[in-house]
Amino acid sequence: MAEKKYLLSIDNGTQSIRALLFDTEGNLLAKSQVVIEPYVSAQPGWAEQDPQYYWEMLCKACHGLWAELPIAKSEIAAASICCQRSTVVNLDKEGQPLRPAIIWLDQRVEQDLPDMGAWNLLFSAVGHRRTVQHFRSQAKSNWIARRQPEIWRKTDKFLMLSGYHAYRLTGDYVDSIASQVGYLPFDYKKQQWAGVKDWRWKALGISPGMLPKLIAPGKSMGAISAQASRETGIPEGLPLIASGSDKACEVLGSGSLSPDIGCLSYGTTATFNISSDRYREVAPPIPPYPAAVPNTYNAEIMIQRGYWMVSWFKREFGLREQEMAKKLGVAPEALFDELLKEVPPGSMGLTLQPYWSPGIKEPGPEAKGAIIGFGDVHTRAHIYRAIIEGLTYALRAGKERVEKRSGVKIKTLRVSGGGSQSDQVMQITADVFGIEAERLHTFETSGLGAAINAAVGIGFYANYQQAIDVMVRSGDVFTPQAQSCKVYDKLFHDVYQKMYVRLSPIYRAIRDITGYPGLNLVE
Repeated sequence: MAEKKYLLSIDNGTQSIRALLFDTEGNLLAKSQVVIEPYVSAQPGWAEQDPQYYWEMLCKACHGLWAELPIAKSEIAAASICCQRSTVVNLDKEGQPLRPAIIWLDQRVEQDLPDMGAWNLLFSAVGHRRTVQHFRSQAKSNWIARRQPEIWRKTDKFLMLSGYHAYRLTGDYVDSIASQVGYLPFDYKKQQWAGVKDWRWKALGISPGMLPKLIAPGKSMGAISAQASRETGIPEGLPLIASGSDKACEVLGSGSLSPDIGCLSYGTTATFNISSDRYREVAPPIPPYPAAVPNTYNAEIMIQRGYWMVSWFKREFGLREQEMAKKLGVAPEALFDELLKEVPPGSMGLTLQPYWSPGIKEPGPEAKGAIIGFGDVHTRAHIYRAIIEGLTYALRAGKERVEKRSGVKIKTLRVSGGGSQSDQVMQITADVFGIEAERLHTFETSGLGAAINAAVGIGFYANYQQAIDVMVRSGDVFTPQAQSCKVYDKLFHDVYQKMYVRLSPIYRAIRDITGYPGLNLVE
């Protein structure tokens, strides 16, 4: 019988679900990708999806993988799953969904909240009242409880999407510690559910029995059940090893175990992360999230709807390239890269700030995206390059904030996500950051991170460093170009970093006049 030395990773992202087969050297041997409908929106700002739809697409991705396998399924040693963050599922006592999952892109808030009594006085005294109000208003548990009380009364389990999939795969209510990113009574510092007297239980209206058992990354969450095996084709009894959220797994799959390695992700949400064994808030009060390595943290700067802007541009302005790509039999991305080549660094002054989603500080609740500097020389190509540059400026600002808070200089920059496939985007990244930008040996870094957890969990490697040394490798390395760096550095300091301060009064006026975007805070 062949030795079991292969690992199954399932990655449920925002725009697709992928089933991936890795070997113990980190090589991607087979892949099946199913494009999914990111969300449906019954009202402006809402984003929901049927949990059963996610499960059916996961099953479809698995069956697609079996047709591509270069090995027998019996040679797979373990499986692991990573998921989009902050997507919540309500289940009844029979484990059936009570309503569509509310996904992370959803913008609804709940302002009509019950009083917290003495807690309000305490938060006011320490200056945290507004932050707590923001936390409560954003929590989907509060929206459901106030707007759909019958559904909330029937809710037996309130899970992240990762926990829902773990339940469907094993039959048990379990989830990874490193998947708990969202508005839950979770103690980010201790990486466990909050203590029984913690204010978050009252603030969110959630009881301990509604939540799954938490499992540390690299530990077993159970085995694939007979029912799940029939539906997915995954061998019955295969160990399911805890990993983490898609972002946590991306950081691990990029080989980051120390704060001097910066991990940049050009995903639907663009992020800049470091790993550390210290709890450090780089953008207070936002906590560092649990990393996909036990007892460590990912200090993160997030650009909501980051690479979504690229998809938006291609949809709204890129029909010509898409049609031409079909005729030429090439990927549309190759032609969009040609657009980037047409424009010099700095886009001839066209500068974009990617604040498409409001926040609590910068960007604040009034924030909107902005693009300034238009002249009659500017074309679609300039707009496209300005989008890439603006997103990269925002990530550089995040990197500098992380360095300031951590006291550690970033020595290595590793880039993953959809944008990392573009040589032009990688070169822009190196030039804006002013340091070498490394592309990993595989684009599927979140899946690789899950596979690393499976490899450690099944005992192929004694620890995470040993696994990373073998399973993670650099691919292409892009070196900063001196003249481009000079242009970008001036634009970053003299234009980009001053935009928000100058434009925020105008954003507030827009909000007051039009009502968009809606307030995210109780004021």
